[in-house]
Amino acid sequence: MSETANVCDIVIFGGHGDLSLRKLIPALYHLCSDGYVAPTSRIIATSRHEVSREEHLALVKEKLQLFLKEGCFEEAHWESFARQLEVVTVDLGVEESYGALAAMLGEQPDRDRVNYLSTAPTFFGPICKALNHWGLITPVSRVVLEKPIGRDLASSQEINDEVALYFEEQAIFRIDHYLGKDTVQNILALRFSNMLFMPLWNGQDIDHIQITAAESVGLEGRHSYYEDYGAFRDMIQNHLMQLLCLVAMEPPCSLEADSIRDEKVKVLRSLRPFASSDVSEKTVRGRYTAGIINAEKVPGYLEEGVPPDSTTETFAAVRAEVDNWRWQGVPFYLRTGKRMSKRYTEIVVQFKEVPYQIFANKGRCISPNRLVIMLQPEESIKLKIMTKIPGLSEQMHLREMALDLNIPENAPRTPEAYERLLLDVIRNNATLFMRRDEVEAAWRWADPILEEWEGGAVGLKSYAAGTDGPTAAIAMIERDGRSWYEEH
Repeated sequence: MSETANVCDIVIFGGHGDLSLRKLIPALYHLCSDGYVAPTSRIIATSRHEVSREEHLALVKEKLQLFLKEGCFEEAHWESFARQLEVVTVDLGVEESYGALAAMLGEQPDRDRVNYLSTAPTFFGPICKALNHWGLITPVSRVVLEKPIGRDLASSQEINDEVALYFEEQAIFRIDHYLGKDTVQNILALRFSNMLFMPLWNGQDIDHIQITAAESVGLEGRHSYYEDYGAFRDMIQNHLMQLLCLVAMEPPCSLEADSIRDEKVKVLRSLRPFASSDVSEKTVRGRYTAGIINAEKVPGYLEEGVPPDSTTETFAAVRAEVDNWRWQGVPFYLRTGKRMSKRYTEIVVQFKEVPYQIFANKGRCISPNRLVIMLQPEESIKLKIMTKIPGLSEQMHLREMALDLNIPENAPRTPEAYERLLLDVIRNNATLFMRRDEVEAAWRWADPILEEWEGGAVGLKSYAAGTDGPTAAIAMIERDGRSWYEEH
């Protein structure tokens, strides 16, 4: 049991959607089972269709057994959790249909309320307007916005303006599930609690930084969404930008939410803007063709039900630069793609080479030190260093070894990202959520790139499914005398 069992009502708009059933409900099951959410709290799912409570419980139980890790579903916990579950029919775009929800919430009018908008962003404004119409926004109400928040600066501002008509900024939680991962939060611990790293974390000692988010899957039924957004908007403008901020930010004066977010905004505002001439040289966009993944043939993007004249990218790579004293001259290489050879997300901080080589090492290279932070499929942190190979040879020979900073295998279950983030919303702790000025600063940097792409400045490069992206991405980094880190 936790030290505090929080009492609240959690309303999931889009409660029968994939995100809710795959991520949100399992996270709440764990939070309730572990005692972080009081058993008197209610978890209310909205559905467009008339669904009985019995049908709702049967669906939730089925999905929990499917999506929870093996051994995590327990009948005793389920019986307790099921008592907290409710379902109500709501047509999100019709204010009159919120009456049943208003009646249900009116039974506990003074409770903290978390409104989780697991819907398309076009519904964010109408949902908030309807909540206000029915008097359901109280001083202890909060709203959670899922990405994407717009597809450019103008549409992002429009969505945020709509929500801001009804919720104060401190009550708006813009979620990025990457920030809920323990290893991502560990970046702050590594950087700001270890003197080993603090004096080396700058352009004098770090050569470059790579951030990669690779997926082996294709569209998975998200055709319409992906056609509207593409790889850059889907991953780089938000997830990878947030990781860059945590790696590059200055030490905050405290762990208060705004103290950390202030430093992240400074990084985003320090990103070097892209001139038209930079885009073709420092960005790459690609699209996968048919190939082989896990010994199985998979179709190309244009064969997966998208329009034949589609110009959407499934791969994007960018060479970004942060113009400040700490990072001047250090490139940040960002890349993401679908249907790549493996599924992984990692940050590689590569330090500079030693200034003079005294080891012969049989012609083998002396590798520069690297800090490798793996976020998925497993979370791990490794520091790659050079050490002596044991033996009696006359000359000393070296090899690269990894100092393993991972959680021991026998440690308790590591909470999923959505558990951390949902609990922080319940606790009203906004540290791991994006403030409006963060979102807008990221779009201001991204918009010129996207405008050039949409104007045809950078053509789509093909890559076969099951590979690591187009060769143009390799050429982009090798022009700087560097290579993508592929050891995972």
